[in-house]
Amino acid sequence: MQGFWSRHPAMLSVFMLGAAVFLTMSVQGENSAVARWEEEASSLSSASSVSSEAQPIQQQEEILSVENPDEVRAVWVPYMSLDMRGGDGSAKTFEEKFDEIVSTSKKRGMNVLIVQVRPFGDALYESKYFPWSHLLTGRQGINPGYDPLAYMVQAAHKEGMEIHAWINPLRIQTESSPPELAQSNPYQQWRRDPEKAGWTASAGSGKYYNPAYPEVRTLIADGAREIVENYDVDGIHFDDYFYPTEDPSFDEVAYSAYKEEQGENALSLEQWRQENINLLIQEVYTAVKEADPDVVFGVSPQANLENDRAMGVDVETWCSQTGYIDYICPQIYVNSEHPTLPFETAAEQWLSISRLENIKLYFGLALYKANSDADAGTWKNAQDILARQILSGREKGVDGFFFYSWEYLDSDQTAEEVENVMTIFQAGSGT
Repeated sequence: MQGFWSRHPAMLSVFMLGAAVFLTMSVQGENSAVARWEEEASSLSSASSVSSEAQPIQQQEEILSVENPDEVRAVWVPYMSLDMRGGDGSAKTFEEKFDEIVSTSKKRGMNVLIVQVRPFGDALYESKYFPWSHLLTGRQGINPGYDPLAYMVQAAHKEGMEIHAWINPLRIQTESSPPELAQSNPYQQWRRDPEKAGWTASAGSGKYYNPAYPEVRTLIADGAREIVENYDVDGIHFDDYFYPTEDPSFDEVAYSAYKEEQGENALSLEQWRQENINLLIQEVYTAVKEADPDVVFGVSPQANLENDRAMGVDVETWCSQTGYIDYICPQIYVNSEHPTLPFETAAEQWLSISRLENIKLYFGLALYKANSDADAGTWKNAQDILARQILSGREKGVDGFFFYSWEYLDSDQTAEEVENVMTIFQAGSGT
């Protein structure tokens, strides 16, 4: 809570009006939040049987109105939503598809689109480093005759929304996607050169860039720089895919060479992999800021910190030192009934990480799980789970929320949950 008040001192006076409530929260901490959730759950439950125009949590108006005026409400737009295969492949069809994404997202209260533009070492934009994505024409490397990212930036900004270019930094190919790699793909070029063969690696049926090599890290950073230089994006975004496996064989040659060079000073495999990713994140951050200091760079790792470390993700360093990221958005895709990592526990773990004041903390929320059978069906037990998570995040002073994913903003499955989320957004903005 102290982090929140230090960033929003003007709001202290608002809470002075409810001093008794505040003092109780200060003493009881998490228990107070849970009690509030239970009260709101009862209100929302009773409202679920009436018109969607009802305001199920208006009793909590004071809490709802205590909102960061710059609160980020972002939605991920995954590559599947931009797949043009099976249609006529025209610019007009793509524009209509994306216009619907923008319209629906704005109507549902979003103000930022996180659009996946490089999902498989290929590009939904014109690139000098990566081939055109197979999603546009059915075959990687084929120019679709238009520039999707140019239109997406234009369409988002026209509606007053930010757009962040979402990049999967290491993935090149899974078992069936893309079906084949273009000859211009760096993977194809490097595999023909014995000195560069180790710059990519395999895990299971997938192919990946190997971040152990400086040349690989530079390629990824140059690709981010290229986007910022050529398109008026507001951010560059990495997801949670880093090292795809803990198997030592993935990068055995590179690690063996490192150990031989360092001797007794060599890091463990996990530490070495984390250092490789740290170097990558630093280089991407520098490239982005050199291209445009106003463009932000952020990462969305898994909620489970133990899993993150095993994948090479050193969140503690990124958050506590300059030159790595502008924001961090853990994917807290769990509810309060999750048996191993309930929402409250995950949230507190991330809030406890030392973080520079200028680094924003967002919570990634599992819209796709709402009213589903996920996690032993516990997401069917209430239709206000995300609403309560937003309230909890606001109480704790987080800077906004990301929702996965766009398709579920307008879905029968999630309709009631989305309505409750929008109630909070509308109440918080005074509309």
